[in-house]
Amino acid sequence: MKKNLKLRAVVSPTPTIIAAAYDENGKADACTLAFYTPSSHKPPCLTIAINATAKRKTLKSILHSGAFTIGYPSIEQAAEADYIGIASGYEHDKIAEVGWTVTKAEKVNAPVINELKLVVECKVVNTVTVGCHMQITGEVVNIQADESILDERGKYSLEKLKPIIYDEENWRYLAVGEKTADAFKCGLVFKKA
Repeated sequence: MKKNLKLRAVVSPTPTIIAAAYDENGKADACTLAFYTPSSHKPPCLTIAINATAKRKTLKSILHSGAFTIGYPSIEQAAEADYIGIASGYEHDKIAEVGWTVTKAEKVNAPVINELKLVVECKVVNTVTVGCHMQITGEVVNIQADESILDERGKYSLEKLKPIIYDEENWRYLAVGEKTADAFKCGLVFKKA
């Protein structure tokens, strides 16, 4: 028997990501988000959502610059990612306060947080307000991966990246588990000849 639960937008699990952009003065700003999803293969796009009613500085920066980066913190960076999500960008230099540094992205006018081992550079291609959030779709124009998280085929490895999974129901961060099956293969047992 199933039980109805409290309504909420985030149904676990979701990745924890850090969106970063330059503000109108060229200063790097960032926020931690769980509202994130890939949204197109061709062209490659992803969509983030930021609360538009709370006057988020990073949202304002993304809309001003027309570009942003998405970085994936590792489980060892949970405290830094959490702080970047709870501190105000109007009152704090969050990136500097956690001891991180930035460089300009290669393909877009947005900052890359150097300490994040996987970073996606995006140009804004669409925005839409849904409820209290603005959804921002960014076309992926470059992906940077630290060599330490690449496997023998040159692809990034989630086991090496150790991304943070956010559990909205219990307000906690979790690690990615072990491999359980091969995608697009394990289901073939149900295919009829």
